[in-house]
Amino acid sequence: MPVHLHSHDHGHGHAHHGEDFSRAFAIGIALNISIVLIEFIFGFLANSMALIADAGHNLSDVLGLVVGWAGAVMAKRSPSPRFTYGLKKASILSALINALFLLIAVGAIASEAVRRLFNPAPAEAHTMIWVAAVAIAVNGATALLFVRGREHDINVRAAFQHMAADAAVSAAVVFAGLVILWTGQRWVDPVMSLAVAVVILWGSFGLMRESVGMSLMGVPSGIELDAVQEALGDMEGVETVHDLHVWPLSTTETALTAHLVVPAVGSTDALLQAARAMLHDRFGIGHCTIQIERTHLKDTHC
Repeated sequence: MPVHLHSHDHGHGHAHHGEDFSRAFAIGIALNISIVLIEFIFGFLANSMALIADAGHNLSDVLGLVVGWAGAVMAKRSPSPRFTYGLKKASILSALINALFLLIAVGAIASEAVRRLFNPAPAEAHTMIWVAAVAIAVNGATALLFVRGREHDINVRAAFQHMAADAAVSAAVVFAGLVILWTGQRWVDPVMSLAVAVVILWGSFGLMRESVGMSLMGVPSGIELDAVQEALGDMEGVETVHDLHVWPLSTTETALTAHLVVPAVGSTDALLQAARAMLHDRFGIGHCTIQIERTHLKDTHC
């Protein structure tokens, strides 16, 4: 008779799993709203497209941080009769929405920058430099709020990457202001805006790819399915492994189902406990459903 294990360890094998970044999200949102207002106002007064472009990027980051925070909060909701896993996938959806925000920001910034490239207008370089310098400090400080969790959660990593990229982009604006001071070349401002768009686009590719993969229940990055199958097959008494599936429950939690063929079943409890511990420790898989069979049962998908 088949034997089942339903293991629901809410751990990912990492000390930072489950850490609450709500305070970091709140502080990050407040800081970025302030810098959006500062950059937009002074960008308009200084006639700097680079500053306005950076303000638009920071606005997309504010929206992204709000969505990321909402996804993280929803992912902690308890299971219900309708949503038996809770709302864990909300964090995956928020990462996907974040990626879309970035693409929209790229289009808007690039479009306006191209227009200004062919119709350059004078920009107040001193204002560009000082406002962008403030943005570097704010974005750098915000990035530090998420540095601890960037390895274990795509939402937190997205926030960290956005803020770190913003600091680099603001540095590019400072550079544009210095070049304008030294040379008087007005085309530098829209060119740096295009550089901003390229940086955002390049940084968003990985986030888009991973979030789409998670939405389609692909095997999470960092886990090789063949390695998981081999590890299960190498366990004492296991003859074969079949119907193996691994997918993300959320941006930090991974689930697995598998059938193990064990002809000489001794203590199933010991085998299941060892399998659960191995999957958790080696692969960070905390939600396991394992079925043990004496022979390979054909067409079993439950």
